[in-house]
Amino acid sequence: MKKILFFLLFFQAMAYAQKPIFTTAKVKNATVYFNGAELSQSASLNLPAGNSEIVIKNVAVSLNESTIQIGAPSSVTVMSVQFTNNYISEYEIDENSPAIKKVRDSIELVQKDIAKIQVEKGSYNKTIELLDRNQQVSGANSGLNVTELMKMVEYYKTKRSELSNSIALLVEKETKQNEKLQKLRNKLEFDTKNEEKISSGKLILQVMNTVAGNTPIDISYITNTATWRPFYDLRAENLTSSINMMYKAQVTQNSGIDWKKVKLTLSSGVPNQNNQAPLLNPWFLNYAYQNDYENDEKLAEVSVSSLKGKVSGLQIANAKIIQKEEMEQSSISNYTNVLENQLNTSFDIDIPYDILSNGKMHSVTLKEMKLPATYKYFAVPKADKEAFLLAEISDYSKYNLLQGEANIVFEGMYVGKTQINPNQTSDTLSLSMGRDKKIAISREKIVDKSGTKFLSSYKEQTFTYDIVVKNNKKESVQILLKDQYPISTDKEMTVELLQSDKAKVNAETGILSWDLKLSPNETKKIRISYKVKHPKDKTIDNL
Repeated sequence: MKKILFFLLFFQAMAYAQKPIFTTAKVKNATVYFNGAELSQSASLNLPAGNSEIVIKNVAVSLNESTIQIGAPSSVTVMSVQFTNNYISEYEIDENSPAIKKVRDSIELVQKDIAKIQVEKGSYNKTIELLDRNQQVSGANSGLNVTELMKMVEYYKTKRSELSNSIALLVEKETKQNEKLQKLRNKLEFDTKNEEKISSGKLILQVMNTVAGNTPIDISYITNTATWRPFYDLRAENLTSSINMMYKAQVTQNSGIDWKKVKLTLSSGVPNQNNQAPLLNPWFLNYAYQNDYENDEKLAEVSVSSLKGKVSGLQIANAKIIQKEEMEQSSISNYTNVLENQLNTSFDIDIPYDILSNGKMHSVTLKEMKLPATYKYFAVPKADKEAFLLAEISDYSKYNLLQGEANIVFEGMYVGKTQINPNQTSDTLSLSMGRDKKIAISREKIVDKSGTKFLSSYKEQTFTYDIVVKNNKKESVQILLKDQYPISTDKEMTVELLQSDKAKVNAETGILSWDLKLSPNETKKIRISYKVKHPKDKTIDNL
């Protein structure tokens, strides 16, 4: 019994002392989140019966070890899994590509040949220098007779010519070798760029196998080395057309692995890194705090920079949809499946993509769609004397939009960038389509209608402005014009609105609104006037 036990322990130790079995994992699928990615990889190896150590190369350089899952046939029992970035072993095989190694070896041989040529060429040059010096010494030696001198000159001429011809041949050979070296370097650079990157990350598995033979292994895990963000291209031909939207994603990854021909899924959710089964709790609804920009009556206070892209919360009354609301999918959309649940939206892309591990943005096209829109102009001459074109999208929730940046092309011209923010409370999504310089706007102070008076202990100031709007376009336009007059915050200070030219007045905020329709080349003038009265011994610093 003791002998049997000894042999069992011996063979078990021998089994564990076997060399590791190496295999390289390939990326099949990648589900990319805003803050990470779930990678699915596969490998195959010839696995003997018994206990073995498997080293799976080419996994991400950084991963959450608690999320590692191993899939293997029923004959294989995985006893332990360990991740490492610093696997050192005498059994580690060379990770260099054979094609690249061959080019590098060729470069090394050519460099050695060039070095030999340079040494030989230098030797010849030194010999010529020696001959030249010897000629000078011999010429100065008067002891030589004519015959000896003739022999020396002939020898010098022959030898120097021979050496010069040898040097010329060496120079020609060196030039050809340098050309060959440059071609090899160019080939090495091309092959290196196109070679799939092999990561330093490895998984070490201790397994027990009952059936020897070829064994497939599937692994999956979550890594924080990848991210993506939505991006849009918006195109509109004129004020009566729909918006052609190209829904894109910019994917970045630094996993250490080049994803080649990978099936991508992009998700707006957060990767689940918890193995605990979920529990349902009561679902309580709450009101969200509204942003000031969502208040229609406060838009006149928006800064010029905000008007460039943060008007998504603007609400315009009496908006009309130009055409029937429908989403027209083009060919690229047929390869993307959109899955939406209560917490996130996922885009499942059937077309395989190459995403290199270089930290650079890779553009991935998700969908193309047409967004029926109503166009209207918006202007606050007090802040900016240019009109901003707004496109209103009704029932925008059905398009699965996510917050992101968008390029705008209007009437065939790139006009800038805007922000798409679908996370708002209004029913209509307003997109800023940029400035339109064909609508001229001016706001001038009327001097003879403005001035200051002193009445006893009070100071009375009157302000009058003319706002002129001209439509230089070939079609009619609607424009929402806004201005304001000040609001008193002191009982001793009074503000009186003298003239508003049929504006919609909000007495609580001091906002004046005009909804104007201008025909081609039509000009409209609006006058506003207000009076401020306050004690003359006090100064208003923001009037």
